[in-house]
Amino acid sequence: MNAPHNLTPSQAAELLVQALPHMQRYDQEVIVIKYGGNAMGDAATAEDFAEDVVLLEQSGLKPVVCHGGGPQIARMLDKLGLKSEFKQGLRVTDAATVDVVEMVLAGSVNKEIVGYISREGGKAIGLCGKDGNMVTARKATRTIVDPDSKIEQVLDLGFVGEPETVDTTVLKAILKEELIPVLAPVCAAADGQTYNVNADTFAGAIAGALGAKRLLLLTDVPGVLDKDKNLIPELTIEQCRRLIADGTISGGMIPKIETCIYALEKGVEAVVILDGKVPHAALIELFTDTGSGTIIRR
Repeated sequence: MNAPHNLTPSQAAELLVQALPHMQRYDQEVIVIKYGGNAMGDAATAEDFAEDVVLLEQSGLKPVVCHGGGPQIARMLDKLGLKSEFKQGLRVTDAATVDVVEMVLAGSVNKEIVGYISREGGKAIGLCGKDGNMVTARKATRTIVDPDSKIEQVLDLGFVGEPETVDTTVLKAILKEELIPVLAPVCAAADGQTYNVNADTFAGAIAGALGAKRLLLLTDVPGVLDKDKNLIPELTIEQCRRLIADGTISGGMIPKIETCIYALEKGVEAVVILDGKVPHAALIELFTDTGSGTIIRR
């Protein structure tokens, strides 16, 4: 990573000294980073992200990248003339769409991220939930209450899945060899059916199974916002549930918060939702006193 040109050598050294205690805190710890499709942005943003991941690995941390690709999926569906809709922040996935999802996520997007990390000097390996039976999925179930009848209705999301089991054998072998796993949230059920798993949910399951020190959810917003659109810097699980209940947290942020709660209950120390378009957001969060985004703890 190139040092900022406006820093003197002594200023650059002082930054390293300030970062050292944080590096020691996370030494040999697993850090799961969910890299959202909306956070990927342009080439410069992707390069910054790849630099961060490589620096984390070279600093003694064990980064695991889980990625989405919603905008990329949408563009491919549009090219193919296929329509899709969202319910409760999740893409409804029919048989035709799930094939496109697998092609885009486990194919082009996954290998693009691997390529960026490789160009920055890292050794990344691209996988999806199917590889090594890493993540077995089941059909996701969601319910809504009809505003008129007040009757609870079951949503059919098609081939949208949620993690059922996680086998960390392959991941632990990869991390032991100081490689950087880059994971796409395409999984298979016990009967072999392919499922599109929400990338946040997937990352939470991976983080919980690995006992990660931190789960970072990089997205395209600064973090969790209050009703006046101001950043909430810190939350507890109970506060998160109250904000969902009163409508402050809505739409696509709901599965993110549900993932945070799940990961924390599985033993992850803390989860952070932060803006992935901010240059070097992961380094700011992990290696500075100020941090970035919204941190959620038990």
